[in-house]
Formats: sequence, C-alpha cells, structure tokens
Amino acid sequence: MRERVNRRDWMKTTGLAAGAMVAGAMKASAAETKREASPQPLAKSSVMFQRNIPVRYEVDVFVAGGGPAGTAAAVAARSQGATVYLAEAHSCLGGMGTAGRVPLFMPVSDGVNFLPGGFGKQVITRLEKEKGLRGPAHDIEALKRVYDAMVGESGAVFTFHTSLIGVETESGRIKHVVCSAPSGIFAVRAKVYVDATGNGDMAVWAGAEYEKGGAHGQLMPGTLCSVWSDIDWKTWEANRPKGPQPDGSMLEKAFADGVFTTRDEHLTGMYRLGDTLGAGNIGHTFDVDGTDERSLTKALVTGRKALKEFERYYREYLKGFEKTRLVTTGSLLGVRETRRITGDYVLCLADYKRRATFPDEIGRYAYSIDIHPLHPGKDSYAQHRKDFDETFRYGKGESYGIPYRILTPRGMDNLLVAGRCVSADAMVHGSIRVMPGCFITGQAAGMAAAMAGQQNLSVHRVDVKDLQRRLKEFGAFLPNA
Repeated sequence: MRERVNRRDWMKTTGLAAGAMVAGAMKASAAETKREASPQPLAKSSVMFQRNIPVRYEVDVFVAGGGPAGTAAAVAARSQGATVYLAEAHSCLGGMGTAGRVPLFMPVSDGVNFLPGGFGKQVITRLEKEKGLRGPAHDIEALKRVYDAMVGESGAVFTFHTSLIGVETESGRIKHVVCSAPSGIFAVRAKVYVDATGNGDMAVWAGAEYEKGGAHGQLMPGTLCSVWSDIDWKTWEANRPKGPQPDGSMLEKAFADGVFTTRDEHLTGMYRLGDTLGAGNIGHTFDVDGTDERSLTKALVTGRKALKEFERYYREYLKGFEKTRLVTTGSLLGVRETRRITGDYVLCLADYKRRATFPDEIGRYAYSIDIHPLHPGKDSYAQHRKDFDETFRYGKGESYGIPYRILTPRGMDNLLVAGRCVSADAMVHGSIRVMPGCFITGQAAGMAAAMAGQQNLSVHRVDVKDLQRRLKEFGAFLPNA
C-alpha cells in the first residue's frame, strides 16, 4: 500500500532533507577547500606573459650570482677595466659560505703551493684580519663584509634581492637577460655574460647543453648547515675520538637507541667558532634536486627536523656537548650538485688520475674527489670513505690542471660559466665544486669575459696565452703557463 504524506509531514521531511543537503554541501565545501589548499602544478596549462621593461644596465660584463665564483668574476673583470654589473638573488655575497653557512673553504693548498692565488688569496688574507671569532670555522659575518668590501672597492655594481628570470638569445649569442627585484622587472644588456648561479640557470635558459647527476641521474645529498651554542671545546678536544669522523663515533649506539629517523652514517661534524659556538656541517637531505623548488622545500623542512635529532645525539652521546643547543640554520640549503654545463672540454676522471696539465690552464687544484653517500646506509658510506681517503687521495705537491675550455659552453659565443656548473664529469665535479675551485674558475671567467668584451671576440677565441699572463699578474697559481 502506498504511503500517504500530508503537507505538514512533507514540509518537515523536505526541511530535514534540505538541512541534510546543506550540511552535506558544507562538508563537501570544506573538503574541497582542503583539497584546493594544496594545489598541484598544471602539466599542460600556459599563459602568455609580455611586458615592455626598461634596460637598466648596459655593461661589458654581466655576472649572474654572487657566490665565490661570481664575486671572483666581478672583481677580476673590473681589474681589466671592464664595466660590471652583478645580480645576486639573496641578501649577501658568498653563497654557500655565507647564506648557506658552510663552515670551511676546503683545502687551499696541495701541501706545497697555495692554489687559489689571486682572488682567493685576497679573500683569506682579508678574512684573517677581519674575523672576530677564533677557530677553524668561518666567521660568517666577517666573510660577508670581506666580500662586500672587495666587490665594492673594485667598482663593480651589484644588487641583492635581484633574481635572474629570463634570457633572450639569437644565433648562439645572449642579447639580454631579464631580472626581477623589489623595484620591478628590468633588462640587462652586456657584451659578455658569466653564469655563476651554481645551477647553471643562465646557460641552460640560453640553450646550452648540460648534464645532471651521475650515470643514472642521481644527485649528491644536500646539507642544512647550522650554528650551535654552549659547547665545552676543552672537554671535547680532550676526549675527541681518533678516526675520520670523530663526531660520528657514537652513531651506531644512537641508531640502536632509535635516536634517528634516517640511518645517516656520514657525519662531517662540528667546527669551533669562538669560545663556545660551533659551526655544523651535519646531516644530509637525500634525493634533493636543487633545480626544483618543491624538492628544495621538502629538503629544508626535513633538514630542520633532522637537526633536532642531531641535537639530542650531541647532548646525550658526546662529551663536551651536554649543554649545546641549535641556534640557527642556513638561509640557503647546502646544495652540492645540480647541472654541469657542457663546454668545449669536459674535465674527466682520467685527467684527475693522471694529474693532468693543459696548454690552456687557468689554474690547478688538488681536493680529493668528495662524492657524499647518495643513499643512507653503511655500504654507501664505506664506499665514500674508501674513495675520499684512499683511491683518489693526492700526495703532497700533486694537483690537476683546470683548462679554460671547461668555462666555454658549446655553441654560445658570449657566455662563460664559473663555479659549481663548469664542464666536468660527475667524479671531478666532486673535487672542483668547493669554494677554492670556485675562486679559480670565477676569476678566470671574469677576466676572459672582460677580454672578449673589450676585443669584440667570441669567448672561444680569447688569446689564452694573454689570459694566462693577466691571471699571473693578478696572482693566480699557473706553474705551467
């Protein structure tokens, strides 16, 4: 029998239904809002973006990036009389050694010779006079002031908070670049451009070829460097274990005790900074891609979380660190490896092994090949120690040559690269990527850029003998030139 519903009952029923619909809609809306709060990149969507923008600088040499390579390039170019503009995306010069808080330059000598002569020698000499905190770690604020002073005194124009966002090329030449700053978007025209971005951004956007990672594309992990307080250095130095990584002497026990989320066997450690402070090169962010902002974001979040675990480790397991606290972390993640721009020559492992010399040398270097473990775990760390300490370790006075051709990207007439993105294979990159190597390639790129601009030459046609003569006058170590 069919159920009968009167008007009053119908109104009640539909009212309840409407209420349920509203409640359901509100829940659905809340769920949808939650989903919308985590938008995903659109794979195939695009928009046209066009603007008429001012050309704010016209110079002989434009330098993208103010890390150790970029500052060296700017100062060296100015030493040859070139006009220079340097754009730095962060709030200071120095890159990894300042904003990234990497605590050490890494070796500047082969045991006999000072290798990053010229700009590197000037930096270290001035830093010794400027720093106020003793110990092997950088006085980071002093290093910032040194870079500020050196680039400023050279006469190069530089601005912070200025990001490279575009490159326009034609027939293998960069016509102009586009930068973004708090004052707006503007263009820069130069005769020659130097990519010292670390990631090789300008070169890649200009169309240069590159490689990234090892044979299977794997990249070295990053490290979020840090500063720590209340360290009893006297007690630590009296009880410091012997071995390649004394700070890691109690890691096995800490792993067994469940202190760490990730089994990271490689602990470079803490370096003295003043009376009670320490500069930490501690922990790794695995599987990070420094050319992807999403990957960098994840690594920074992971790195900050992991350092609380390391704080517990130092306080509970190592003598002298019982009261230590994490004070601050770098405002940049310490990225070891991204793109390597393909140049006229690719410096390779065979060159490293034979302590190569080249007719177009612009410097020599000697740091052991330092490929940090690509994955957490005992086996990966054991391979790193064998390679770093034994297989690729140089003897006293030994070094390898750095040819000019690793600074000149194939197919690009007015572009040079310097620093971490120079043309090398993944193995040699593990040596040349550090700050002294960046000083060497940076000053050579800056000087060559000035010469090419003043002489209206392709960077591939710079007179290398003349470049070597000028570099030696600047203080570069070039025993074979």
